[in-house]
Amino acid sequence: MKNHLINKVKFRSPKNQKEFDEYDFFRWKVLREPLGKPIETLKDKFDKDSFHIMGLYNKVIIASGRVHFNNDNEAQIRYMAVDEAFRAQGIGKEVLKILEKYIKNNNAKKIILNARNDVIEFYKNSNYLAVEEYLGSDTGIPHTRMEKKLFKKWESFYYILLQQLFYSLFY
Repeated sequence: MKNHLINKVKFRSPKNQKEFDEYDFFRWKVLREPLGKPIETLKDKFDKDSFHIMGLYNKVIIASGRVHFNNDNEAQIRYMAVDEAFRAQGIGKEVLKILEKYIKNNNAKKIILNARNDVIEFYKNSNYLAVEEYLGSDTGIPHTRMEKKLFKKWESFYYILLQQLFYSLFY
């Protein structure tokens, strides 16, 4: 029988400064330290006003993600990470789902992110589109700008209908 680890992971925002410090350390350990980047490079100007989520397994942080708003219509997901020992078990997908729910509840129309090229398929599997090469990373790792448009249910219906009409006319 398949291990249902995802059911044992608790997802929530850090509650106090100690938890934020542990959360920041996790993000750095997974995303920045392997690249030789100092912990001081971890945060940007949006960090303190962002929505943060972490996944805890046996009270240990094993996943992280963050979202901030570039404007009223556009949210940006950053710092998605899952501990290597816990990957490919649905944990990253759950972090993404929680961030997207937060974004939808705050009425954004579009989500953008800059994905490391080795995880593009992960985001494509959640209906993100690769838009262009992203050259703004300080990591030296190739990234791709990706986006996902958010629709209300009735908008989705009309969008799909128009898309089908377009393809039937031109293909």
